[in-house]
Amino acid sequence: MAASPHGNHRGREREPMSRRVTIVMYHFVRNLRHARYAEIKGLDMADFVGQLAYIRRHYQIVSMEDVIAAARDSGAELPEHALLLTFDDGYIDHYTNVFPVLDRYGLTGAFFPPARAILERSVLDVNKIHFLLAAVPDKRRIVAALEAEVEAGRAAHGLESLERYRATYAHANRWDTDEVIYIKRMLQKALPEALRSAIIDRLFRQFVTEDETAFAEELYVSVEQLACMRRHGMHIGSHSYDHYWLDSLAPAEQEQQVRQSMAFLRELGCDMDRWVMCYPYGGYDASTLEILSRHGCAAGLTTELAIADLDASTPLELARIDTNDLPRSADAPPNDWTKAA
Repeated sequence: MAASPHGNHRGREREPMSRRVTIVMYHFVRNLRHARYAEIKGLDMADFVGQLAYIRRHYQIVSMEDVIAAARDSGAELPEHALLLTFDDGYIDHYTNVFPVLDRYGLTGAFFPPARAILERSVLDVNKIHFLLAAVPDKRRIVAALEAEVEAGRAAHGLESLERYRATYAHANRWDTDEVIYIKRMLQKALPEALRSAIIDRLFRQFVTEDETAFAEELYVSVEQLACMRRHGMHIGSHSYDHYWLDSLAPAEQEQQVRQSMAFLRELGCDMDRWVMCYPYGGYDASTLEILSRHGCAAGLTTELAIADLDASTPLELARIDTNDLPRSADAPPNDWTKAA
């Protein structure tokens, strides 16, 4: 396989080759200093430009198609220090901020929008939670409102005690406090789907906005914008239909999520011989892998924190690192992830 020309900035005649690729995960990329929701967790635009300069200095940027080709052929290789840029959730940021920068430098990225957000122009529960947390500085107000809803619905839904929920889910991770992760997990997966969606809707209307449609129009990329990006060489892949934890769904429900997202990609004119699934929240199970294999999925992107090794991993379980794992300046010395690439 010929190496992608997009990221070759090392100036050598022939690069050493490899079967490893650093896959970097991005979400919001915006001017956070002047954003309406300054607490939203994302990458500031200036930091993205600086990080891209660092990446171009230390890595060879390859395309999703390069990675697929290498994953399918055990004899194929990627450039040494190969890196793939991936962008989750279909935000308007990716069209207005990221795409022009990549296009300017002749680079490619892989973008994974959840189909329902794009087609129905409704705010996904995951994003309602994001902006709920960004809109309320004192997270105790959200916890109080959430727990009042849980108490009100306890008998009808057979819910656990608040103490049990706190003991299970209120555990900080490397990004969030125990309070924030508790809110996220309760509203993402702990509560029954119908109840948690209703609670999320009420909290979103109470703390963020009552005009969901207008909010969605400002938040997500459009079908036309995705089609434009695809025509300019960007890879558009699946992030399921509803952005659920796939491993929390029954196999039949997972099948529906996959089929609906594939239909969306077909409408965009994507090459369905090389379609890719990016697992929402990194959640998948054996049923997910079986369904994707049966539908000819070329690769699956996880949230496992590692450099993807095409010889050690199956194509449907490729690891990624986060944007926060790389420096944000061209002048920064190589960090541990870069040295290990």
